[in-house]
Amino acid sequence: MRVANSLKTLKKRHKACRVIRRKGRVYVINKTNPRFKARQG
Repeated sequence: MRVANSLKTLKKRHKACRVIRRKGRVYVINKTNPRFKARQG
């Protein structure tokens, strides 16, 4: 899991990436390739 300032760039890394808000934090998750997980906040 990467902690990043901008998740918009990380979302573009893979087609299956989704941006999701949980408990005030913003996450990028990818079910097909969990290597692309990221967090902000």
